[in-house]
Amino acid sequence: MNRSPSFIATYADALAFLDARIGAGIKPGLDRISGLLEYLGDPQVSVPVIHVAGTNGKSTTVNMVAALLSSLDLRVGSFISPHLHHVEERYGINGQGIDRDRFVQAVADVAPFCDMYEDASGETVSYFEITAAIAFQIFASEGLDVAVVEVGLGGRWDATNVIDAAVSVVTGISLDHQAILGSTIAEIAAEKLAILKDGGTLVTGLLPAAADGAATAQVAQTAARWYRFGDDFDVEGLEQTPTGWLVDVRGLHDVYTDLQLNLHGRHQTAHLATAVASVEAFLDRPLPGDLIVPAVESVRSPGRSEVVLHEPLVLIDGAHNDEGLNGLVTTMSQEFPAISAWTLVIGVRGDRDPEHMIRVLGDQIVRVVVCAPDDPQALGVDVVADAAMRVVGAENVVVAQVVADAIKVAVQGAEAGEGVVIAGSLYVAGEARSALGLA
Repeated sequence: MNRSPSFIATYADALAFLDARIGAGIKPGLDRISGLLEYLGDPQVSVPVIHVAGTNGKSTTVNMVAALLSSLDLRVGSFISPHLHHVEERYGINGQGIDRDRFVQAVADVAPFCDMYEDASGETVSYFEITAAIAFQIFASEGLDVAVVEVGLGGRWDATNVIDAAVSVVTGISLDHQAILGSTIAEIAAEKLAILKDGGTLVTGLLPAAADGAATAQVAQTAARWYRFGDDFDVEGLEQTPTGWLVDVRGLHDVYTDLQLNLHGRHQTAHLATAVASVEAFLDRPLPGDLIVPAVESVRSPGRSEVVLHEPLVLIDGAHNDEGLNGLVTTMSQEFPAISAWTLVIGVRGDRDPEHMIRVLGDQIVRVVVCAPDDPQALGVDVVADAAMRVVGAENVVVAQVVADAIKVAVQGAEAGEGVVIAGSLYVAGEARSALGLA
């Protein structure tokens, strides 16, 4: 290739370096990330890792695991994707995102090696691969005790699967990304469970029965230990509170009571139990209750069943597949029963079916405001609007183009006792938070 060497001195330089690789797209295989990491001295082997896969709940579970580990006076790194507002949000140290200066330095550390690898191989590293390589480089340079890493897509060929994790976690499995991962739960499960390595430890959240065969096969093939939600750990007590849930968790080694989880969505309590079991499995011991109580209370998950206004109630959730949308439906009806009807603000990306998505949300959606996030894969507003009209009628659909305008229309149009829910894409969730001053 013999391209000009990258010079990274500013935040704009760092973003330009990453953005230049967006067009590389998704490329199955680990050759590129492995080759780049070899040039970097294989930083991915420098820190023990808890690796988190699953269809939904990955970022939330990573945040929970990181909070629990940080409460134990360990130095903990984390990597999540995608980001809601700024790319540096993907990287955390002890639950705090790195600042822009640290991010620029991390990109500057990796960029020359990326240039050398690309020149030597003739390959272009993808956007996600470079963000993962930056994470491993940060972890190696920060002297961490442990890192918690989220899978980007699937598992088997995801760029993060170059690690040999101490604990592999699968939060749950449902249909999503079928064009890439397979058309059935069993096929998708096999792809996600491929993060489990020889002699490893697997912790699984609530899995559908159709995933059992793939999980059993991978555990047998790797001679791994397997801890399962409902059998080896569980949610044993549950009480709804104004800000979320008061939870009792039966872990692998102990029972932890009165954990205040300040997240809406009952499904988040299963993610909490999975996070607790994952940390117990990593440490192979019970956790001190006096330390994890405040750690659980501190957990936040922006853009996931997040209340951002109260009059009218505005709920942001990046739900975009059936499992996520069904969880959102339950949250809306169970935790906000006083809301008589909802206006949906929706933008959709990729090959998803917006009509199906709106129908999953049910009869409580009485109006739809259509928009499109700043996303090259976003469906056109005309496509989404046509779908919405088939569900709620043309008279109840408004096209507002951009997310910020859609929120204004929805909030201004909400009548007494009604709420606004913003969903369909994490890109929409991120732009909604920015429009409401939460970025």
